[in-house]
Amino acid sequence: MVRIKRLLIHTFIPPWRWRLAFPSALLKDIELAVKHSEGLHSGELRVAIENALPPAWIWNNCSVRQRATEVFSNLRVWDTEDNSGILIYIQMADREVHIVADRGIAKKVKQSEWDSIAGVMQVAFSKGDFRCGVMDGITRLTQLLATHFPPGINNPDELPNKPVIVKR
Repeated sequence: MVRIKRLLIHTFIPPWRWRLAFPSALLKDIELAVKHSEGLHSGELRVAIENALPPAWIWNNCSVRQRATEVFSNLRVWDTEDNSGILIYIQMADREVHIVADRGIAKKVKQSEWDSIAGVMQVAFSKGDFRCGVMDGITRLTQLLATHFPPGINNPDELPNKPVIVKR
């Protein structure tokens, strides 16, 4: 029954739903926040927003975390010189946020710390405050990265800063 309910939610969520939460002005602000953040540490951030999961994912009872890992791979967030990519994955239908860190980052920062930041974002999102949630998440993530991964002399921008809208 739970799987069918979830399937219906993902199937019938309007394809434009993400635009209500993340209008173009907010997407631009996220892009600028990511660019600013990356100047303060040696990590590389990507933000991905997905409206709903494909029906096959729901039917096979795949988790949002599994999807976040797939998006991490598809966007090639792992493809940085120091394995320093981080994905903030926002999934609208299930109202979940997951942060996936590459192995260079995961060596020093536990997943529980990323989960804590994702949890703060989800609380703001549940109140309808997507701007505050995403900006606070980027700020907290930046502070954590700046502590463990200060910027080097050569700090190239290896991944696009613009948020990506994942389409089915």
